[in-house]
Amino acid sequence: MKQPWIDKAKTDSLFILSPPFVILAIVFFCQGWLHTLEAHYSFYSWLFFVVFIDVAHVYATLFKTYLVPKAFQERKKLLLTLPVICFFIGMILFMLGSKVFWVTLAYVAVFHFIRQQYGFMRLYSRFETKTRLGAFLDNLTIYTATGYPMLYWFMSPQRNFTWFMKDEFFTYKNDELLDVAGYLYFIILGIHVLRLGWMYFKTMQFNIPKNLIITGTVLSWYFGIVYFNNDLVFTMLNIVSHGIPYMALIYLKEIKQGKSETRGVIHYLNTYKGVFMYTGILIALAFSEEYLWEVMVWNEQFTLADSAGFENWHFLLVPFLVVPQFTHYLLDGFIWKTKKAP
Repeated sequence: MKQPWIDKAKTDSLFILSPPFVILAIVFFCQGWLHTLEAHYSFYSWLFFVVFIDVAHVYATLFKTYLVPKAFQERKKLLLTLPVICFFIGMILFMLGSKVFWVTLAYVAVFHFIRQQYGFMRLYSRFETKTRLGAFLDNLTIYTATGYPMLYWFMSPQRNFTWFMKDEFFTYKNDELLDVAGYLYFIILGIHVLRLGWMYFKTMQFNIPKNLIITGTVLSWYFGIVYFNNDLVFTMLNIVSHGIPYMALIYLKEIKQGKSETRGVIHYLNTYKGVFMYTGILIALAFSEEYLWEVMVWNEQFTLADSAGFENWHFLLVPFLVVPQFTHYLLDGFIWKTKKAP
């Protein structure tokens, strides 16, 4: 069968499909190095994974929306109003309490992370002959791969990591129900494997990138949340498996493959130097945002002499600073939809 690469096998494999496998290999074979990193270089691991990947990937959305003249004109009303709506929603939530704000954002973030894996699966399914049963089983598999680890998080003993803050998710301890969910999890994944074998035997076709996306999702979510109970491991698997593929997708689809007459100034990034410029822009924006968070809100790494004066303005500053992230979560539900489902 014709493999549904987004760009080509080499770039897709390197930047979209391999991240969870690479990180998982590091986790298994470099335990000593990870322990040293966590114990002595936590600031640098935070800077690299959280700021340079997680925060940076949020700004990649700019290269599909605000910085693309045609895309901006087509969705001008949405692109101008959604950040304002996110700000006011954030302000209302923060006025109800800091915990209400972060808990709500955590649930929205989890939904966004799950939907990205579903979106990649659908993107890599676009050349397949669709059947209602086949689509249902694919959807069931990807949502099981992401849903069960989160259910385990909600129903298991305390995890040593958080999404945003401690006690952000509703928890319900029930070992018997969790055992049933675990059996269903492995049954559904087993059905998926058997179905793959049967379909290959029947058609002699195998969708490589789609099945690598599903496998990578299963591994990164299971080992990141269920198997390991470690903050650094969760951060690495969660962030790298999500952020790197998204930034690569934006570059490949919008900058490399987009039509020059519709890309505007980002057309000039379609060079080898442009890749570094694209990455540099994302990192610069992410660092600038995180610097503002640090100075005005967190004060964890360093504190300015007059930084305490910002505390009275947190009800405005926190909702304002979270606008890029909140907008990214919601906007992604619109910008990847096609007029005709693949």
